[in-house]
Amino acid sequence: MNKVNAEKQKITRSNLITFGMVIIAYVIVEIMLKTGNISSLFKGLLVPLCIYSILAVSLNLVVGISGELSLGHAGFMCVGAFTSATWSMLMSGSAMPAGLRFFIAIVIGAVSAAFFGFIIGIPVLRLKGDYLAIVTLAFGEIIKNLVNALYFGVDARGAHFSLEDSMHLNMEGGDIIIKGAQGITGTPKNSNFTIGVVLLIVALFIVLNLINSRTGRAIMAIRDNRIAAESVGLNVTKFKLLAFTISAAIAGVGGVLYAHNLSSLQALPKNFGYNQSIMILVFVVMGGIGNIRGSVVAAVVLTVLPELLRGLSDYRMLIYAIVLILMMLFTSAPSWIQYRERILMSFKKNKTERKEKD
Repeated sequence: MNKVNAEKQKITRSNLITFGMVIIAYVIVEIMLKTGNISSLFKGLLVPLCIYSILAVSLNLVVGISGELSLGHAGFMCVGAFTSATWSMLMSGSAMPAGLRFFIAIVIGAVSAAFFGFIIGIPVLRLKGDYLAIVTLAFGEIIKNLVNALYFGVDARGAHFSLEDSMHLNMEGGDIIIKGAQGITGTPKNSNFTIGVVLLIVALFIVLNLINSRTGRAIMAIRDNRIAAESVGLNVTKFKLLAFTISAAIAGVGGVLYAHNLSSLQALPKNFGYNQSIMILVFVVMGGIGNIRGSVVAAVVLTVLPELLRGLSDYRMLIYAIVLILMMLFTSAPSWIQYRERILMSFKKNKTERKEKD
């Protein structure tokens, strides 16, 4: 019983440290904003930092906790972005308060991404390894290309869809909201740093509580040994699908923040393509697979670092690559992990000795 209580206290302490780091960072940034000590360049990075942190946390739930390699995370982000932006555009001329409209947009983005995650996850999660990665990658590319071909408008007769051009909508007046490759223009800019931090804390709360719950332990048991998990009666498909769906929903929330941080939303390869999914995966790997707090730190560091090195135009990418290698070694190499553990053990030992002397 004492061991169980000690473990619970350790988990609670670790979670509080994670939340505390986010809150302290938010307070420091807000103070710097009030005193004018942050440049306009870094002001523009504040919301993207929250977006990438949310995406990294959500992907770590699949890659680190569930043990599946997914390369379609940008697709779920794209679904959340366009469904929420469409809702905001439809309601922009109504009397609905902006705060309520944005809250509903967040819910719509999360639910729509979760729906696609559920539908895709049913057949996809029966695959393993490289096959799963290839299929999820294909899903992300299909979503991006489908949005680029989609035309959507609303008039007095209702909603109109077309995959050809705006003329085939056959509208009588009204507004065209999604204009194919031109995307959506005029989305309300409701995203800000405070909302981003609140959504990041909510994402952390959901993921950390899931990991430390009975369901989370079942998911990790399946990751560690699928055959043993099945032998004790765990429904492998159910638990994997649950983790995949929750991860997709949180990615959709990141997409909502992204869509409402821009006045023009387009499904470009750099925004929702393969490279975006790889970049999110890099955040997860660099922060440590399964380390939720590390994902947030890696997302922040690797997003800010290129801007800090912008003055070193000739050596910027070289330094960036060196930092990536060092971070990977520090978080993933067995020898470095053992070295970190020895340092922590010596620190705890010294702390215990000081307490005994007192």
